[in-house]
Amino acid sequence: MKIGVLMLHGFSGGPYEIEPFAKYIENHTNWIIEKPTFIGHGDQLSLKGYKAEHWLMDAEIAYRQLAKKVDEIIIVGFSMGGMIALYLATRYKVKKLVLLSAAAKYIAHSQLMADMRLMAREAMYGQLKDNELFNRYKSKIKNVPVSATVQFMKIVREVKLYMNKIEVPTFIVQGQLDGIVPYVTAQLLYDQLPSKEKQIYFSPKGKHHICYSEDCDLWFPKVINFLQEKV
Repeated sequence: MKIGVLMLHGFSGGPYEIEPFAKYIENHTNWIIEKPTFIGHGDQLSLKGYKAEHWLMDAEIAYRQLAKKVDEIIIVGFSMGGMIALYLATRYKVKKLVLLSAAAKYIAHSQLMADMRLMAREAMYGQLKDNELFNRYKSKIKNVPVSATVQFMKIVREVKLYMNKIEVPTFIVQGQLDGIVPYVTAQLLYDQLPSKEKQIYFSPKGKHHICYSEDCDLWFPKVINFLQEKV
């Protein structure tokens, strides 16, 4: 039985967002891993003119290509990729889902303001260049057009209409210090998804890029165990 893992990155990001978890899967299984880059995304952002349909089609094409090589497919989705993973689960056969910081809601105002205050304080003391959040998002501020953000929001709205029909076994991971997706979103997802096989893990210090959290050594194995369990 050949297992394939389709790993989907987030809005305005790239496969680097899920790379640590991809490496962990690679080192602990013999599964075939695919990490497509949505058009306009990656290291050189060029999002202008692309629509939600382009990114959904990219995901469908990647699924179909992987399906030719394996017997069963697991989908791991980060942020917007989590919503696209749910979309694929409504249209194709999916063995299991892993939703990482899945963006069913976005912008956690309280945590974002705390992060902004920290950046302002570090800027005063010339330490901003060492701020992880600033370094991750400084290029996106300049290179993400409003039109692309609207398309991302369109995906979220459309997928949420069908979430109560997705019965695929699902593992949800969410950082409690996420400044983009409110951490309560994970519980809402957990409650709304009708699957009888589902687990949830809250990372106490995890921020949005959950695959880089301090406690990856705790939740990476939990997810792998869940994925290897027979349904």
